[in-house]
Amino acid sequence: MNRKKLIEQIRLKKSFLCIGLDTDITKIPAHLLDTEDPVFEFNKQIIDATKEYCVSYKINTAFYESRGLAGWKSLIDTWNYLPKDTFSIADAKRGDIGNTSEMYAKAFFDQESSGMSFDSVTVAPYMGTDSVKPFLKFKDKWAIILALTSNEGSKDFQFLQADPENKLFEKVIQKAADWGSNENIMFVVGATRGDAFLTIRKHAPNHFLLVPGVGAQGGSLADVCKYGMNKDCGLLINSSRAVIYASSGHDFAQAAREEARKVQNEMAIILEAM
Repeated sequence: MNRKKLIEQIRLKKSFLCIGLDTDITKIPAHLLDTEDPVFEFNKQIIDATKEYCVSYKINTAFYESRGLAGWKSLIDTWNYLPKDTFSIADAKRGDIGNTSEMYAKAFFDQESSGMSFDSVTVAPYMGTDSVKPFLKFKDKWAIILALTSNEGSKDFQFLQADPENKLFEKVIQKAADWGSNENIMFVVGATRGDAFLTIRKHAPNHFLLVPGVGAQGGSLADVCKYGMNKDCGLLINSSRAVIYASSGHDFAQAAREEARKVQNEMAIILEAM
């Protein structure tokens, strides 16, 4: 999905909601454990219930990789089930030297090789340009680069003063923006950073931002939109636990639908005001 199509979906659905399928087999409703593939069955019902209200699904691959062969099958089956009008994200946080990154890119972009062709992959930029550029060789695919995260450990490095005018996360954005364009690079920015979005937009005014941390992690949708929205919306707001674990009973899919609908309604108002 290219930038134009993504923007069209945001306008059509009046939503910039991304739902995270961070599916933990120990947290899904117990009645699903008797199915052939409980993780895929859970994901399938969540997707069916929420696809009307979101424009993107983000799959945190760690929840699948940890289960070995069975997990990889759930991952591939889930990717195949995703609606083709939604923007798909492999939240894999890869980042290695060039030839290894080429293999990671094939794993998530080359369907003939791996059985999957996500629209995007999250990438750690610490090893520099040759860890990111292999992902940018694929047409209409995106590298979503970690820029400013909301975890406690982010203070260890991301806020270090890189030069008299910029902190390290700012230098990362400045440098990474030159490796591609706003057609194939996004940045991850944690929702709990609030007015730090003003700084982000100074360096990346037209790029899309993937924003985790709204909902269960306490980030404010209103603050993110106030400081981070641009003329094309420019935001994908991820919500995982607050949506997919809205209920642990037989009504889990309906509860997820209601939670997604509430967020979409709020986003529709914001988009209308914009």
